[in-house]
Amino acid sequence: MSIGELLSALGAKGIQLRRNGDELQIRGNSEALDPALISAMREAKPLLLEHVSSQKEEWWSPSFTILPEMLPLVQLTAEEIERVVSGVPGGASNVQDIYPLVPLQEGILFHYLKDEGADPYVIVSQTAFDSRARLDAHLQAMQAVVDRHDILRTSVMWEGLPEPVQVVWRRATVPVEEVDLDPEAGDAAQQLHAHFKPRQYRMDLGQAPLMRVYIAYDAAQERWLLMHLQHHITMDHATRQMMQEEIEAHLLGKADALPAPLPFRDFVAQARSGVSEQEHANYFRQLLGDLEEPTTPFGLMKVQDDGSGIEEARLQVDAELARRVRERARKLEVSTASLFHVAWAQVLAKISGREDVTFGTVLVGRMQGGKGSDRAMGVFINTLPVRLRIDEQESEAVVRRAHLQLSELLWHEHASLALAQRCSAVSSPMPLFSALLNYRHGRSDKQARSEERKRAREGTQLLLIEERTNYPCSLSVDDVAEGFWLEAQMQSPIEPMRICEYMHTALASLTDALERAPNSAIGRLTVLPAKERQQLLYEWNATEVEYPRDKCVHQLFEEQVEKTPEAVALVFEEEELSYAELNRRANQLAHYLRKLGVKPDDLIGVCMERSVEMVVALLGVLKAGGAYVPLEPEYPVERLRYMIKDAGLKLVLSHHGFWESAGLDGQWLWIDKLQEKLAL
Repeated sequence: MSIGELLSALGAKGIQLRRNGDELQIRGNSEALDPALISAMREAKPLLLEHVSSQKEEWWSPSFTILPEMLPLVQLTAEEIERVVSGVPGGASNVQDIYPLVPLQEGILFHYLKDEGADPYVIVSQTAFDSRARLDAHLQAMQAVVDRHDILRTSVMWEGLPEPVQVVWRRATVPVEEVDLDPEAGDAAQQLHAHFKPRQYRMDLGQAPLMRVYIAYDAAQERWLLMHLQHHITMDHATRQMMQEEIEAHLLGKADALPAPLPFRDFVAQARSGVSEQEHANYFRQLLGDLEEPTTPFGLMKVQDDGSGIEEARLQVDAELARRVRERARKLEVSTASLFHVAWAQVLAKISGREDVTFGTVLVGRMQGGKGSDRAMGVFINTLPVRLRIDEQESEAVVRRAHLQLSELLWHEHASLALAQRCSAVSSPMPLFSALLNYRHGRSDKQARSEERKRAREGTQLLLIEERTNYPCSLSVDDVAEGFWLEAQMQSPIEPMRICEYMHTALASLTDALERAPNSAIGRLTVLPAKERQQLLYEWNATEVEYPRDKCVHQLFEEQVEKTPEAVALVFEEEELSYAELNRRANQLAHYLRKLGVKPDDLIGVCMERSVEMVVALLGVLKAGGAYVPLEPEYPVERLRYMIKDAGLKLVLSHHGFWESAGLDGQWLWIDKLQEKLAL
């Protein structure tokens, strides 16, 4: 019994205390002093004497007061404790515990506070019930599960405190609100979902439990709807699954068979007393110290959005491929997760254009959480960076390196992502990465279809589940007995199924390489599905069209000028030219070139970067009867000199600034100077 619980019990029984030297005198009903209470008082005698000494009354009547020494996991003054207690209905008597946040909770709170208008960490589910009786039974079971687990009765407070804390309430009732829907306004489930706009919904983190329930009657289908909003700051994916299983156990009348709940505070204590911050920092400096640029697939860099605009798709990994992946992992003595991490790095390397790839991986946290942690509820997961090179290294070597890195991360699983970010050379406020991989071990589909669970779910139908993060690109891998499922969440307009197919292809190509040629370069393995490869190489390149073969390109262009003179022909950055204007400028340049002696079949060099002037130059040369020879301005000077001499160029069109810096000899025309002379 804690000192707080002891004081609460003494106050409830009307026991009074007085100090007499080093002894404690007790006054009250002797029948109230049962052996367990007397034993607890003997153990807490020093603290009780201290409490009595601080009181003005001769005889002190205990009341439940939370003292700083009663909170070993957090440093709070008496005034700060009072500030926390004042935010809990029922005051101190309704506060079971106060302790700090774990790293992932801190990150979630950061995003919650940064954007006051939305919250990407609200988990949404919607269920239909065939009767009000089934709905009420479900709500009753849900409340029973909340009563069992500390983390489900937890709120978060931060204002006026040295660090954010989570507060465990002794009693927290799930708020249930009934919503009236319009039978004439269309689908009831969609109405209920749209009514609360989950991506813009903002939950009050100071009020436990951090879940809200909204119910509505669907008159069209004669059923009841339940919309359940839960906050990710108090639960991870596994916790949500366990909560559902416990609800079903209550519905089946098997609540007594459930294991004793484990307090989340044990995990918090472990996280706070494990590896030192200095040791974490040393590891991440070695891993990330020279990393200067983030990995941003498709250029998606915003990791602080509200989760709106995210689309989702699921794809099951081919059964034969799943078998080969497991077999290859066993033979290499690595985890299957290692192969998936390398495949994801392959995908990111292609869609971000980088060989040096960094992404976040979700660590389960339960693996080293102690006995029974696999059944504990709470936020055990954490997100930390993985860094791999997808280049000329041998495929098998990269897989082994990934396995080693994941093993090392387990030692640092309680480090904060903010600390890892500070250990890199990526300049704030740029993120370390904008892509995430969540490899999670799920329960068997066969288990989910068991007869007993079917009975618990009789008359109910799960309509939707929405889990979001603040990352614009994330992939979850569900490892179940039957194989693997890929679930991609992507910021629109990137299609999530496309990412699933990339991942499936990368996994297949990696497995092929490990089986047949383990020394093949990891960077040369494909991630492009055969269907998309066909589209890119053949379908989109099927550009053959019939055109008059007796006319030159510039003549066809002039015909288009006559048809649509005012239509836009050329756009470059902020400048655009109509067909008529582009034709006028090209004609002026062509006349000038002819005055300089350019005649049919003369070779004219064009050494310019992409610009409006470059297009004018190409058309002007053709109209003058010559042929242009493209010269890349970025080539070394010696190479340009050789090309000009070897091709026998009559003259070269370029920009004056380039000609000066290059120091090239020969007859040059400066297009920017000609603009003034010819009004090009």
